[in-house]
Amino acid sequence: MGPERIMAVRHGESEANLAHRQAGETPLVYERGDDEVTLTELGRAQAAALGGLLAALPGDEAPELVWCSPYLRALDTWRLAQEAWGAGPLPVSVDGRLRDQEPGAFAQLNLAAIRERHPGELARREAEGAYAYRPPGGESLADVVVRLRGFLHDLDGRASGRRVLIVAHDSVVLALRHVLDGRPDAELAAVLEFAPVLNASVSVWRAGELLSFNDVGHLAS
Repeated sequence: MGPERIMAVRHGESEANLAHRQAGETPLVYERGDDEVTLTELGRAQAAALGGLLAALPGDEAPELVWCSPYLRALDTWRLAQEAWGAGPLPVSVDGRLRDQEPGAFAQLNLAAIRERHPGELARREAEGAYAYRPPGGESLADVVVRLRGFLHDLDGRASGRRVLIVAHDSVVLALRHVLDGRPDAELAAVLEFAPVLNASVSVWRAGELLSFNDVGHLAS
């Protein structure tokens, strides 16, 4: 049967998001580990706005169970959203399969730094396609889809008929869209048309049917 409703949220703006945006086309080596990056002031405000959205939902749409990435920026997003929501504590499961796509050897580098240090890898990425390309020691988007299939299979058993909130990353939300849409993996590249998944955006499925995707209307204020 599976969950009655799935709401998937990308974390709020992180310190790494801000550093990469400020660097622009300047090569950047970002020293902090991917799992250690927390939220900026804007990211914290976005998480609070998410809590306001949750508080405004009708009772039959509000999440009953929460699954969260183990990365700090996702955990902090949920913590701040829950505080702003003001509801009682919900059962929270931290699942490593909801982690961000692993960049491997490029974990600390922005695109400009990769271009400067590893130009051959960018050529390989272009040749293979962004969804299929696996950086050295890292994951492709197709790899993320594989682990998301396993996660959703387990979710069917643990959250059947329930309303679920998932707090994770852009790659996870894209992989969820591909899997929940039931598209064959040969069409995985098509999901990139819906990128980028925005910080603190909300995507909702009911009984497997997509209701909204990458919605940031709650951040307008």
